[in-house]
Amino acid sequence: MRGVDEFNNVLAAVGPRLRELRRERGLTLASVAHTTGISESTLSRLESGGRRPNLELLLPLARAYGVPLDELVGAPHTGDPRVHLHPVTRGHLTFVPLTRRAGGLHAHKLVIAPSVGEPDLKTHEGYEWLYVLNGRLRLRLGERSLVLAPGEAAEFDTHVPHWLGPADDRPVELLIIFGQQGERAHLRVRPG
Repeated sequence: MRGVDEFNNVLAAVGPRLRELRRERGLTLASVAHTTGISESTLSRLESGGRRPNLELLLPLARAYGVPLDELVGAPHTGDPRVHLHPVTRGHLTFVPLTRRAGGLHAHKLVIAPSVGEPDLKTHEGYEWLYVLNGRLRLRLGERSLVLAPGEAAEFDTHVPHWLGPADDRPVELLIIFGQQGERAHLRVRPG
């Protein structure tokens, strides 16, 4: 009977978790219904515990909220404090997404390995704020070239042609906060 009770407890926790995710993202039942194709009444019953969750309902909801399925069905309640990050490597760049939501500011940890060749400056929509953790970062902004050491930060409009890479033959690690629509990171400090 213990296994059945645990299973029922996991299912009972899904509804409040769905409501919490929806509210964290500032979404209405109507907008989630539109995105997922699940009716508002079904979504409401899922959140209140009046409807039992199943894969057919949870998969589109996990996709809509940008979370893995296991986060909806009990992973946060396992007592496991580890954070399961999924690094992505493209060429000499490895990045780890630190945020999972669809819009707004996104945070990433980047590790950039040394590469051969001239920097290829890019432009795109958005605004970036970066902080160097380890190594030395070479930042090209248009015609300017800067070298940042650990503990230094920079911010820039990504419409300006730019490139990031190690300033020497060692990898550089940094945190980046990126706003797709040009959102800027707002720093608050106390008066001295």
